[in-house]
Amino acid sequence: QVQLVESGGGLVQAGGSLRLSCGVSGRTFSWYYMGWFRQAPGKEREFVAGISWYGGRTDYADSVKGRFTISRDNAKNTVYLQMNTLKPEDTAVYYCAVVARSFQVAVTASAYDYWGQGTQVTVSS
Repeated sequence: QVQLVESGGGLVQAGGSLRLSCGVSGRTFSWYYMGWFRQAPGKEREFVAGISWYGGRTDYADSVKGRFTISRDNAKNTVYLQMNTLKPEDTAVYYCAVVARSFQVAVTASAYDYWGQGTQVTVSS
């Protein structure tokens, strides 16, 4: 059983920072690409950032470039999303997910094989 567990969400004022973590646990498991998505009420789930296991390639949505940084700790099998200069429009449930079958830079939710349960991020104005 593969589990992805997010943590680090919360309430922050606009301009503040949060760091989300996503730990991967369970059976011996390798993944090729991990993405962070978010979903606000009434909106579709959208890609935020992604990182590859090998090589550490990173990708970002235009809306978060320059403000968010994705990184990984392979030894801990954990990926982090550092979110700075947060805006009210960043408010959403944030999910991490992994692509396990083969490498691809995946920006659509359907490409992912495993998902975490989500963590709420609320940015007040």
